[in-house]
Amino acid sequence: MRIIGVIFLFLAPLLAHADVEVFACEPEWAALAEELGGDLVSANSATSALQDPHYIQARPSLIARVRRADLVICSGAQLEIGWLPALLQKANNRNVRPGGPGYMEASQFVLRLDATGDVDRSKGDIHPQGNPHIQTNPHNVAAVADALAKKLMQLDASNAAIYASRYAEFSGRWHDAIVVWESKAAPLRGTRAITHHKSWVYLERWLGIEEAANLEAVPGLPPTATHLSKLTKEFSNGGADIIIRSPYQDSKPSKWLSDRTGIPELVLPLTVGGTAAASDLFSLYTDIIERLLGAIE
Repeated sequence: MRIIGVIFLFLAPLLAHADVEVFACEPEWAALAEELGGDLVSANSATSALQDPHYIQARPSLIARVRRADLVICSGAQLEIGWLPALLQKANNRNVRPGGPGYMEASQFVLRLDATGDVDRSKGDIHPQGNPHIQTNPHNVAAVADALAKKLMQLDASNAAIYASRYAEFSGRWHDAIVVWESKAAPLRGTRAITHHKSWVYLERWLGIEEAANLEAVPGLPPTATHLSKLTKEFSNGGADIIIRSPYQDSKPSKWLSDRTGIPELVLPLTVGGTAAASDLFSLYTDIIERLLGAIE
């Protein structure tokens, strides 16, 4: 019995090893991979909800994770253009490079908003392929889930039936949740929002929220005193109902404008982990809607 126990101790790490190593650029895609794969996947995110996904360093620990990854899933639309190409090059894992079987851009599976032919980076954080923050609309997550489930079945064919079953179960729960969210969020239609950055265009389209202005005069650059003064004059007598920022964005500009206009400002979780309540994909949207409703009430 002692010999069997010793053998088990050596074999246990192998038995517990996931079939698919997933490297996600953002927390929402790591969370989705876990929903669809369960114990069959090991998913980690390169960024946290308290980081700007546009700007991170290609650290050695991230390079090592990409090197052993079976699947890299990112939002795409050049959201990670400042760091992902270097990460992929240094990791030297051909399977997870663009065009490889283990590479996936989530935004390719949805209708990207705000696509433009303008590639002039002097104008700020421009995304010619469209706005990359697709995760703020759960219908987009549903489309990505379908594609991701198929990708997992391709990479781990021996467990395809399990992925298919988990996807069907998730899809049903997700559809039911969307019905609840949309019903609860009905009072938000027509709400006028000032956002720190153009992170919320998909949420706005989904819930019927109107974007009145942005705190950033130039996308991706900190709000300037001149622009904030202009917004103060523009919205002192109405025209907006809320001011929205993400957890990783500087709170001072939104609070400054709120103090001078009386427009309530609030933090919305842009992804899983953005607030204590947004601990998974389902609670992410519940928390967003509850915070928005609380602000307009």
